[in-house]
Amino acid sequence: MKTPIVIFGFNRPDALSRLADSLKSNVGFEEHPIYIFIDGPRDENDTRKTSEVVRLAKKLTPNVTASNINKGLGCSIIEGVTDVMTRYGKAIVLEDDLILMPGFLRYMEDALALYADDRRVFSICGYGLKINRPCGYDSDVYLCNRSSSWGWATWADRWQSVDWSVSDWEELKNSTKLQRSFNRGGSDMYAMLRDYMDGRNKSWAIRFCYSQFRQGKYSIHPFRSLVANEGFGTDATNCRQKYSRFKIDLCDSPEKLNLTKGIQPSDYIIRQSARYHSVARRIYSRIRRLLNI
Repeated sequence: MKTPIVIFGFNRPDALSRLADSLKSNVGFEEHPIYIFIDGPRDENDTRKTSEVVRLAKKLTPNVTASNINKGLGCSIIEGVTDVMTRYGKAIVLEDDLILMPGFLRYMEDALALYADDRRVFSICGYGLKINRPCGYDSDVYLCNRSSSWGWATWADRWQSVDWSVSDWEELKNSTKLQRSFNRGGSDMYAMLRDYMDGRNKSWAIRFCYSQFRQGKYSIHPFRSLVANEGFGTDATNCRQKYSRFKIDLCDSPEKLNLTKGIQPSDYIIRQSARYHSVARRIYSRIRRLLNI
């Protein structure tokens, strides 16, 4: 059986429709079990939109779960992915503001099969930053110390190893050495986790990344991204800005990617990835957000 696809939606019917269209551009998408989880409305204004999202979701699959209350994205993803993982042992996870390239599902299936027994690999990511390949580097993918939540997959054993409560928070909070090490994945890593612990965000992704860091594992990313993120704009739930600091080179071909078994991490690639999360780029991004440009 093909890997199940888990989709999370909320109050943007147009976004879910575009995601569905891009999913259908992938050969064999109908062979994948599809589960859609729709978060509940926050207020009266959301009710009509979420009802429309549910209607569209049922056109794609009968496996639609619509919440009566607003849980927030973090809680919805943890509950939904856990449910599907328990049944299937692996899952491909999507949010409704993503556009998939035609080779996305083929890449995901190939990578899930090839790296299932590679204990260093924590997740497979469809989103890849614009990274320069080192000279003589033949693979179409690279290892990164920071996972991406924009179109990804993993296996049940990795998912079940995540410490959602961050039980060693006091150790991290009191260790600048650990904080600097965590921030090798980007200067914003520790701050995002601190904000979660202090109740300023509800991110599931930063806790997933922290467990990856604590276990010394990596995520797989393509040099040419198989996912485009539309989640920047006034209708976005978590990224209300037009500008994104994340640059990508899209892979719009359905051709098979060259995956390398036993792939090794490259400090050069990891440094390039971290630059997208540098203090300077984050400040520039914040200025543009404030100016709404």
